[in-house]
Amino acid sequence: MIDVGALRALRSVAELGTVAQAAEELGFTASAVSQQIKRLEKQLGVAVLAPAGRKVVLTPAGQVIVESAPEVFQTLERCLAAAQSVAQGTPRGALRVAAFSTAIRGLLAPAVAAFITRYPDVQVRIFEEDADQALRSVDAGIADLAVVHDADDLPTTLPSSLTARLLHTDVGDVIMHRTHPLTAIDTPLTDVDLAGHAWVTSPRGTVCHEWFRRLVADIPEEPDVRHMIDDFSSQLSLVMSGQVIALVPRLARPPLGEGLISRQLQRPPKREVRAAWRRSAEASPALQALLVELSVQTPPAVSAASLGCSSQAGCGR
Repeated sequence: MIDVGALRALRSVAELGTVAQAAEELGFTASAVSQQIKRLEKQLGVAVLAPAGRKVVLTPAGQVIVESAPEVFQTLERCLAAAQSVAQGTPRGALRVAAFSTAIRGLLAPAVAAFITRYPDVQVRIFEEDADQALRSVDAGIADLAVVHDADDLPTTLPSSLTARLLHTDVGDVIMHRTHPLTAIDTPLTDVDLAGHAWVTSPRGTVCHEWFRRLVADIPEEPDVRHMIDDFSSQLSLVMSGQVIALVPRLARPPLGEGLISRQLQRPPKREVRAAWRRSAEASPALQALLVELSVQTPPAVSAASLGCSSQAGCGR
């Protein structure tokens, strides 16, 4: 009988090219992964890897095994889901969730708090990964669920083994001190309104920095970026000075201090947040229960008070 763990290890080595990288992805030592591969070769009676410089490549036998692996994993997962469903559909077992940081704060944390109270027989384990890696983790069986977002207005591309559901549309607002001149404007802000003001932004290469660049793209002069800070709580601490403003996604936004308010944008940057899981795990009661909880825990719309507006009409809704 082929060891499933060894088969998963071989697939990771094949995708990443080295035993060390596969070990890091799987959460094992390189020695443990090597032992799994050797055990698989002993079970098969043939070599599955061959050295290629500093990397390794699949032998013809290894290639056949890896190509068959997804079908093996999907069959085993369908068996597990069917067995769990027979037990009166009661969610139990473990769920591993890979998600980006702001989704953990704004969606997963409140959803999981309610979920584990309702389903104490399910252990939920969350780890932070960007969208591409989270999808890879689910596809490889390292995670059961990924919470991902689109980037640069492009839909998330899913492996054929996965399916997805829209959870939430995240929106960016401008955060400022109550004494800032922009607070005098009680309608959604335009790029003309934003011209000439100083900013604290997320670092280059992040989704939120790309949001910022698109937001100010039509302003003739180069924006005055005073600070680049990755942590949004730290950004808000600088906004408290009254000297800079910040573009912050609602999912990422910590509670605003007394001195800060939020303003909506006429053309706000948006991103769609989706949950993705393996099609073969569709029948899992635990997975479906967590998806339901994530749907009901979608953050509410920002209130008029938090936007610093005197009335609903003043918010430009």
